[in-house]
Amino acid sequence: MARATRPRRGRSRRLRRCLGPETSAGSSDPAPDSDPKPSWKPEEGSISHRVQRLAKYRFLKKQSDLLLNADDLDAMWVCLRENCVIDDATGAEKMNYEDFCHIASVCTEQIGPKCRRFFSPSNFMKFEKDESGRIAILPFYLYVMRTVSLTQARIDMSELDEDSDGFLQSHEMEAYIRGLIPNLAQLRDMPSAFVQMYCRIAAQKFFFFCDPHRRGKACIKKVLLSNCLQELMELHQESEEEVTDTEQAENWFSLTSAQRICDMFLALDKDMNGTLSKQELREYADGTLTEIFIERVFDEHVRRGKSGGGSAREMDFESFLDFVLALENKDTPEGLTYLFRCLDLQGRGYLTTADIHSLFRDVHQKWIEGGNYELCIEDVRDEIWDMVKPADPLRITSADLLSCKQGGTVASMLIDVRGFWAHDNRENLLQEEEEPEEE
Repeated sequence: MARATRPRRGRSRRLRRCLGPETSAGSSDPAPDSDPKPSWKPEEGSISHRVQRLAKYRFLKKQSDLLLNADDLDAMWVCLRENCVIDDATGAEKMNYEDFCHIASVCTEQIGPKCRRFFSPSNFMKFEKDESGRIAILPFYLYVMRTVSLTQARIDMSELDEDSDGFLQSHEMEAYIRGLIPNLAQLRDMPSAFVQMYCRIAAQKFFFFCDPHRRGKACIKKVLLSNCLQELMELHQESEEEVTDTEQAENWFSLTSAQRICDMFLALDKDMNGTLSKQELREYADGTLTEIFIERVFDEHVRRGKSGGGSAREMDFESFLDFVLALENKDTPEGLTYLFRCLDLQGRGYLTTADIHSLFRDVHQKWIEGGNYELCIEDVRDEIWDMVKPADPLRITSADLLSCKQGGTVASMLIDVRGFWAHDNRENLLQEEEEPEEE
């Protein structure tokens, strides 16, 4: 009879040492809210660290080699146009599934197998088909270009992710943006002295929208899916001469917008110490913001400085960028979340009629000082309640402001006399916008 083999103790001990105490019997699982960092991180400069970096480099290099380059994309577009059919009714260039398979074979011969994955049956089914079962070639080609662009962006960001945790810190995001500048047509002529400041301004928008908990790092997956990256990539297009400065300023990432924000901060910083006091911030937007709102911004969103003594606080440039982003994106969940913390005077997570009265009192004062007609604060309060239609008739929550689709308007009415004036004159403003179109 064969003898039973006794387990080797030395091997078991070595295995436990490699796995560490976290994985030993009876140990608890890591907390689900913990950062997604590896449980074991090699020491900087060690052999393990160098092997890990080399493995990461080779993996990303392989993924990059599998991507279509600009010449490949041009060749695919030629194949699509040469093998499609023209719709007699619309003149659109289309292909049915047989054409799709034929084009796949032609592209594979000319470009190589790396384009084959785009010509799967499931991809064909993603696109809208006409009565003959054909899809337009342009949406398909744009899909291929966007997929390649996003994959390249992920590879580039992963290369900059020093600790490989799937998140980018501020200096890593700035480095990514700095690497994009030479490839963005509208940024190529940027003065070299302004590049560092531009990268800070551009990176802050990613963190405002992709780092809701303000941990100082943005998830790469969230960045790739955000509207911010799409807005930045719009600068690939050559700018036209007839585009006005106002239209360019609507894109946060345009050079015009970045210079406007930088000039705005410098103009407000009267004592030129690199930060803004409450008194200096009150001059923002020609002084139309209320006193109570400025106070609440400093209470909720301005960190207490290491210097300055006492309770003195000053707003640094990053906090100013968040402030501007919130005011210029009041209708977004991120912008409303920022503003609601300022509106929530008692920190209870909701607003009462008393809060609305206190907030609008400052707007009312500026309204009267501007020579406008007398207002009844209670009437405005009731109008806000009718606009929001809160789930609880006695309180307004952040969720109520988001669901009513008028949260940005309500916030403007409570913090900015110009915002209330725009709401009060909305019918006249709408008529003025329609008249040029009719002409």
